[in-house]
Amino acid sequence: MPGTRSYDDPCGIARALDGVGDRWAILVIRELIFGPKRFLQLRSGLRSVSPNVLSQRLRDLEDAGIVRRGVLDPPASVAVYELTERGRALEPVLLELGRWGSRQPITTSSEMSADALLLALKTAFDPAAAADATFAIDVDGGWFTVIVSAGEVQVTRGRAAQPAVTRSRGTRHRRPRPAHGSSRRRSARRHTLPPAATSAIRLRYGSAGRRC
Repeated sequence: MPGTRSYDDPCGIARALDGVGDRWAILVIRELIFGPKRFLQLRSGLRSVSPNVLSQRLRDLEDAGIVRRGVLDPPASVAVYELTERGRALEPVLLELGRWGSRQPITTSSEMSADALLLALKTAFDPAAAADATFAIDVDGGWFTVIVSAGEVQVTRGRAAQPAVTRSRGTRHRRPRPAHGSSRRRSARRHTLPPAATSAIRLRYGSAGRRC
């Protein structure tokens, strides 16, 4: 990246770290992996970072072609940050880092952000235990859509229009059941959270032990 330090090493790993190796850079990418965010939303997910450092990391990531800055359509008309295609390609790297890091002991009482929690869900996902369904998950007022299909799980920011299961702070709310005898009723009963998803959702992510 222009104006930043480089490892001056032709290895692909070193060149990758030239782009995302600075402190906070990979966590900024984590916070954007499920969709765009405003600056204040990024700060909310990265509570220990100063505004100046966050601004610098965003500029660095923009220069590297990993993040781009846009503006929401009126009437909001506020600036948001989102990952480019190059940035989104880092998701498998984040998942493997998460799996590797989860083996290390926890040494902090700080809270996990909502995006970190949902990323943990993906690292814990077990295709063999999964049932195809669409879930709406509310974490501290922020909605996520989780789609399980064909042994894969996809997470996006925003609430699903017609989820089979809605999960909010540990309480599951189903859609109203169809009339008695309907075939849809039997189908709806099969849509429960996969065990791997349940265990990930129940991860303690705060010093007060709050759960989604």
